[in-house]
Amino acid sequence: MKKLAVLTGTRADFGLLAPIIKKLRTFPDLDVRLAVTGAHLSPEFGLTVSEIEAEGIPVDRKIEILLSSDTPSAISKSMGLAMIGFGDYFQDSAPDALLVLGDRYETLAAACAAVNARIPIFHLYGGETTEGAVDEGFRHALTKLSCIHFVANGEFEKRVIQLGEAPERVFRVGAMGPENAIHMPKLSLCELEESLGVKLGEKYAVLTFHPVTLENHTAHAQADELVKALEWFPEITFLCTKANADADGRIINEVLEAFACKRNNVFLVDSLGAKRYLSALNYALFAIGNSSSGLAEVPSFHIPTVNIGDRQKGRMQGESIINCAPEADSIAAAIEKALSPAFRETAAKAENPYGDGHASSKIAEIVHDHLIHNKMILKKKFYDLE
Repeated sequence: MKKLAVLTGTRADFGLLAPIIKKLRTFPDLDVRLAVTGAHLSPEFGLTVSEIEAEGIPVDRKIEILLSSDTPSAISKSMGLAMIGFGDYFQDSAPDALLVLGDRYETLAAACAAVNARIPIFHLYGGETTEGAVDEGFRHALTKLSCIHFVANGEFEKRVIQLGEAPERVFRVGAMGPENAIHMPKLSLCELEESLGVKLGEKYAVLTFHPVTLENHTAHAQADELVKALEWFPEITFLCTKANADADGRIINEVLEAFACKRNNVFLVDSLGAKRYLSALNYALFAIGNSSSGLAEVPSFHIPTVNIGDRQKGRMQGESIINCAPEADSIAAAIEKALSPAFRETAAKAENPYGDGHASSKIAEIVHDHLIHNKMILKKKFYDLE
């Protein structure tokens, strides 16, 4: 019996990891342990650990790391708490490997603790770029700390190899976002509205806006510009989710809360959870904000994405994406384009460049094979390009 620890710190990464975890738990010779941390354990961010428990996935350890602040100093302190908490967890649990997804600060801290404990790491998804966020550096650092790499496509595969990782350690499996978008059962619109306790109607959009963490003190101004643009579309209902636990995320949430209190067509929720979020996209006119989901998941619903600012700059995009500046006029123009019949037809025909929705089975098989056959080798030789 091999023991695999899986890390989740946010609603977003758990939504992507859940199908993989469920498939891994079907192997009788794998003991899959879920370590939950970060925003999952915070009432302010929706206490989304309850969504994990509702999925029937047992939680092995809850590791508290968040402070009641999102300044850069507080984020660094949270990383320190994560290293301490995961250092203790790895000593107590002694897993044979760790599975992590993405590029967040708590993930990097946990990975550092795993390396110190000589625990090999499976990493999803290296090779991507987000030039406006600190996640860019965290993601590439996680690549160098990890032993096995799961990437979404050939372009990302080349980047991971360019970082010095041997080709035989890199597996092109497609992205999880399209898989969830295509295969997860959806609520009907009536069921969704009943679950939310709001009337969305037939003309609504889904909004997720996060701070651009490589910019200094722009969160408040950008959030103000966003809500100013939304004022120009009183005929559209906006279903908004709170920003994540990044530096200055609370500033954005305060602006959205104040705006929602004044408008009867704006609803703000702490977290939708994967099923409600994807169900909401299923009936939406468009998605708006600066979340990676707008690029990786929304295209599978064949609706436009209004992508604001630089947070996702450099990330691969399909034809259904409309980029705009974080300024009210630019955002409003992008919304107008998203509503235009010509662009809606373009989005309806556009392919999702992140895959066709069959990643989880490939990932689970490779993880199982490497663990059961002892293929996880900690020592790595830097792979030099010709």
